[in-house]
Amino acid sequence: QVQLVESGGGLMQAGDSLRLSCAASGSTFEIHRMGWFRQAPGKEREFVATITWSAGKTDYADSEKGRFTISRDNAKNTMYLVMNTLKHEDTAVYYCAAAKSDYYFHTPAEVNAYDFWGQGTQVTVSS
Repeated sequence: QVQLVESGGGLMQAGDSLRLSCAASGSTFEIHRMGWFRQAPGKEREFVATITWSAGKTDYADSEKGRFTISRDNAKNTMYLVMNTLKHEDTAVYYCAAAKSDYYFHTPAEVNAYDFWGQGTQVTVSS
């Protein structure tokens, strides 16, 4: 079992930058990839970015590519998301996720591709 804890959220102003962190513990050797998702009030959870744990291969949602950066520190068992030029529309609860493997019926952008989830961290961007 893997436990995930997000941190770094807060109240920001439009144009600010912010770094979120996700610390993994437990059976971290099981992690094949990790990802970030976000969920705004009244909306479904949506994909933000993902990274493979060993090679560090990244993929981003088309809408955020170039503005957000995902990374990981294997020695610290920690994943990061750097968000630049924050917009009011970025306001959401941001969730960390981890997957044991890539599944045949799911892409890494799908919620069901992941096995473990954190509790979320709130990011609020004033307009």
